[in-house]
Amino acid sequence: MSDTKASSVSHPFNVPQFTKKDYTSFFLAGALCCTISHGAMTPIDVVKTRIQIDPTYKTHSFVSGTRHIIATEGPRGLLTGFGPTAVGYLAQGGAKFAGYEYWKKAFVEIAGSQENAVANRTAIYLGAATVAEFFADILLTPLEATRIRLVSQRGYATGLVSGFTRLAREGGLRELYAGFLPILCKQIPYAIGQFTVNEFCHEVVLRSTTEELKQKIAKSGTLKFSIQLGCGVIAGFAAAILSHPADTLLSQINKGHGPTGSMPHRLAVLAREAGFKGLFAGLGPRMIMTAGLVSSQFLMYGAIKDALGAPAGLEIHKA
Repeated sequence: MSDTKASSVSHPFNVPQFTKKDYTSFFLAGALCCTISHGAMTPIDVVKTRIQIDPTYKTHSFVSGTRHIIATEGPRGLLTGFGPTAVGYLAQGGAKFAGYEYWKKAFVEIAGSQENAVANRTAIYLGAATVAEFFADILLTPLEATRIRLVSQRGYATGLVSGFTRLAREGGLRELYAGFLPILCKQIPYAIGQFTVNEFCHEVVLRSTTEELKQKIAKSGTLKFSIQLGCGVIAGFAAAILSHPADTLLSQINKGHGPTGSMPHRLAVLAREAGFKGLFAGLGPRMIMTAGLVSSQFLMYGAIKDALGAPAGLEIHKA
């Protein structure tokens, strides 16, 4: 009887106390991994965006769309919007990764015990990803609006500074943040897929691995790399599927499509006009892009943290 009673007692969770230096390292690692990965994926994103919003590209596949851009605009056309992409995701990536570490720890502390944290780990992952992404998107939205305008409206501006300046001058704060609601609808599901699915993929691997194999993994950089890569690819597919409808609507909003009125009304009308098939136009290229983005981000994030001497993130996997 006493053993049963003792086993039901909740024990305090030994939560690591990250310092300001640790969070600075998390921010820097997140900023670098996101700006490098998103910058490298610019050509894929240009083709994807054109397929989503340019009528002349509606019938194109990813390969034929790429060829058409090169034929009509030259290879440089595939790098349209590189500036705002790199700068936007530098800020967003740092805030997202550091914010996820912060809010996951905060929600674990609210849970009060290891048992409660493990039992509610899905809610903790979802909550941490959502809150971190919300604040990160405040930094991202104006630059994402500039990027989409450069990609969708050829000749709009020569680059980041001129595009951002023109958009701010002609539309003001309202135009810069016109896509804030749809970008939240896009980025929050994206972050949920990215972080939550990655966490659970790692948990599945750990729970299905013998102690002997765990020791081999700990000693083998190749095995650790393979696991991180596989989990990141699966998380990338999930992030792409969850966020793609809102990504399509965001592109339409930033090009000025849709009726006037409140943002929820505009999104609803555009969604009805697009239909299910239209909302998922360009999903194939985006799944390829997102799988590469998410997997490379996690790999770089871990490597940069190690180089900076930052501690590992808080883990609450089920044993």
